[in-house]
Formats: sequence, structure tokens, C-alpha cells
Amino acid sequence: MGVRALTPLAAARETAGYTQETLAVAVKVERTTIGRWERGVQSPQPWQRRGLAGVLQVSLDELDDLLRRTARRPDTAIGPAVAAVRAPANVELVPATSISGDASDHAPAEVNVIHAAIPRLRRALDRLDLPDDGPTRTAANLHGDIIRASDDRLQSRYGHLARRLPDLIAELARAGQLGDATDRRHAAALLTLALRAADGIAFKFGYLDLSARLIDLMRSAAQLAEDPLLVAAVAYVRTETFFATGDLDTAARALELAADHLPALGTASSSAAFGALHMRAAVVAGRAGKPDRAADHLREARRAATVVPEGIYQGTAFGPASLRIHELAVAVELRDPLGIERAAAWQPPAELPAERRSHYFIDLARAQLTLGRHEDAYLCLQTARQAAPEHARTHPQVRQSLSTLLRTHTAPSSGLLDLAAWARAR
Repeated sequence: MGVRALTPLAAARETAGYTQETLAVAVKVERTTIGRWERGVQSPQPWQRRGLAGVLQVSLDELDDLLRRTARRPDTAIGPAVAAVRAPANVELVPATSISGDASDHAPAEVNVIHAAIPRLRRALDRLDLPDDGPTRTAANLHGDIIRASDDRLQSRYGHLARRLPDLIAELARAGQLGDATDRRHAAALLTLALRAADGIAFKFGYLDLSARLIDLMRSAAQLAEDPLLVAAVAYVRTETFFATGDLDTAARALELAADHLPALGTASSSAAFGALHMRAAVVAGRAGKPDRAADHLREARRAATVVPEGIYQGTAFGPASLRIHELAVAVELRDPLGIERAAAWQPPAELPAERRSHYFIDLARAQLTLGRHEDAYLCLQTARQAAPEHARTHPQVRQSLSTLLRTHTAPSSGLLDLAAWARAR
């Protein structure tokens, strides 16, 4: 058997005089982590790169090139945009220069699909009580379609959603007029989740009037479903409206009232709803500059997370990992350096929905800017793009962070300029 050729990163390690074991000690990771980096199945996180470049005595640009040439192309069985790392609590980062041809390059085309679908979506909403004639499955048979729609939203596949949602909403409206009272409640519950998926498009793509309308329709549908956990999920989503208007006091009151009206926390679903409302309220309090209130809400959310495994509950991701992501968001809102350092020492597991992971790295980029770590902020934005390109490209905080980076760099790198152009930042 021949000797296996060294990858570019492994060759750089040997040139610098390190074994995998001694390099692991120098950069404070496990030896197996070095092995994964050198095999190209995982890349260093943004906050690890500066130290690794220093130990290997290369520039950050040279390290980026080494990682690009080392990186293994994603497994097509997983999907072309993101290859998930199997090890827990790690997210694979393929350097930005190696992602041409993946979903991020198709984002502009998907944006066109989404904007073209908005009139069809509005028409479906206009006719909820008078839906067009057409094939109508029972609510039970429509359940799988709703699961797929929720997954598309959570995984930031907005183009897929935009193509399918108008017809799905129309069919759910027809289903809601059939069957007995139980069937109609079931259809109303599914319609609530379909409307939430539609709001995932409307809010992120700037259709704030449509988003507000969808949230009102969600509230009505959840009440028809007679499901208090769905009502709580709508309260969680409704926070978007108050964020858009800056009415943080009303946002906090709405979330606290929703938490108070939840049924007894005897199930994982009810505990998850309670925890999700409190972690959302913590972010509201952080944005309002109320650290004590934020700490109180995080404490309640942690209590719920101790008895709830990470998962999707009524369309909302909740559990220990989701809570960690919100802890970072709160620290960023409060501009709390110690809280940022504590929260940023963790990595979101690859099993989390793409939109959640993208949110984490978008917030981490803001945190790095707060700490003056501009290169790390840029790398975090690249990671957010890789995790959920359609989400990152439309997120206003991505553009804000990129605009800050452009202003503070007298000679921006080609990578930063490319990312800014892709996100339409100035």
C-alpha cells in the first residue's frame, strides 16, 4: 500500500514542525479535531483561525487558501449547500472561496421566485373563506405537507416554500370547510403552521404589511384550533411585529401574558412553549437594555430546557442548544463582553435547523464587531452564509455588519467585497 499524500493543511503543519498532538496542544483542541481539519471534513471555527494561523506562521489569507485546498466537497446525499459534521457540537465550515456552485450562488434566482409568488400568496389569503375549487385531501392527509413546509422554513429553503404555499393554503382552506368539528379544528391547526411558514418568507423579504396580516390570520386560526400551545407559538412569532415598530414594552407584555396562560407544564410540548416564550422575552429585554429582566427570562427558559430535549415544538425550535443561541443574542443586545465570551465559547450542533445556526453566526459576527475583531466577524458571516444562504442574504443584520466592515477597512479583501456584493451591502 502506498503512502497517502499529505493534504495541504497537514503539509503546512509538518513544515511548521508540529505533530498532530503538539499542534492540538498549541491551539487548544483535541488531536482528533486536528485530524478532521486535515482530512477536510471539518474546518476551524472563525474564532480558532487566528491562533491556528499564528502557530503555523501563515497569514489568515494563506490559511484560508490551505483550508480551501484541503476541504472535501460536501456529500451529495446531504445536500450541496451544507455538509453536516457528524461529531456533536461542531459545524463544518467550508471556506468561502470553495463554495461556488452551491445554493448560495443560486440565491438571486430563488429571490426572484419568492417575489413572483407573493401575489399568488396574497390571493390565497384573500380567499380563505371562499377558496377556489380544487382537489381537497383530508386534514390528516395534509399533515405531511405541513411537516415539509415547516422543515423548509426552518432549513431556510424559502424558494421551495414560495412555490408550494399558495396552493397548500388554498387546499387547507377547503379542508377547513369539510368534515366534523374535530376535522375542522385539525385543519385550522395545520393552517396556522402553513401561515407561519408563509410569514417566514414575508417578514424576511420585507413584506411587513403581509407579515402583519399573516400573524393576525395565524391568531384566528390558532383560536379555531382550540390549541393553547399554537396560540403560544403565534405569540412567539408576533414579536416580529413589535421588533419592526420598536414597541418593545408591548412585545414583552405579550410574551409574558402568553407564558402565564399556558396550561400546566406536564408535557414536553408545554414546557417547550413556556421556555421558547421566555427565551424570546429575554432577547426583547436585552434589546430594551434591561439586563435584570433578561436574566430572569433566561432563568425560566433554562428551567424548561432542563426537561425538554432539543426539537421542534409547534414549529419552534427549543431545547438546550436553542437556548444557548438566545443567550448569545441577549449578550450581544446588552453589549456584555463577558456574556459574549461565555456564549461564543460554544458551537451550535450541526443537527440544529439551518436557520437557527445561521442566526447564531450572524449574532456572533455582531459580537465580534463589538469586541473589535473584524476578521472574526467576517468569517462568522461567511459561516452564516454557508449554513443558510437564503436566510443570511436577506437578514438586515448581515448587511449592517458588512457595511461596518466596509467602512472600517481602507483596503477590503476580495472576499469581503464579494460577500458584500452578494448580500447587497454598502
